[in-house]
Amino acid sequence: MITRRDIAIAVVTFAATLGAVAVSSQTSVMTSTAVDWNSMTARTTNVGEVRQVFRNPTLTLEELECHVTTVKPRMASHAPHQHPQEEMVIIKEGTVEVLVNGEWKKVSPGSIAFFSSNQMHGLRNVGDTPATYFVINVKTAATPKTQPSQ
Repeated sequence: MITRRDIAIAVVTFAATLGAVAVSSQTSVMTSTAVDWNSMTARTTNVGEVRQVFRNPTLTLEELECHVTTVKPRMASHAPHQHPQEEMVIIKEGTVEVLVNGEWKKVSPGSIAFFSSNQMHGLRNVGDTPATYFVINVKTAATPKTQPSQ
């Protein structure tokens, strides 16, 4: 006969096992760090190159992701799109246009674009030289888990 004690032990064991699996499958929490430009490996793409800087949870964020994209003249890394996480782009060099609130806006080096959760956005190189920009994605507990239906 199964007793309440047996059920309690089974529930505690099951919960502890799930907790251990969840902790072991998580990426380690990122703390203060510095990443030298010369240590980043550039991966060639069809339209330029990309450097992955980091993609980790932090003490206050579910995920902080940063990469650097370089796009060849007159190209875009991808078509306009949307996603649940918020994103910020900082232009390092080149002349680009960003799609914000349904309108393409030309921006120059040092400019910053913010793309809100699930809003259509994009970036394209409109210059005659490569354009390089930093992309920072942020996921928090408030980030929607899915995109709304379109």
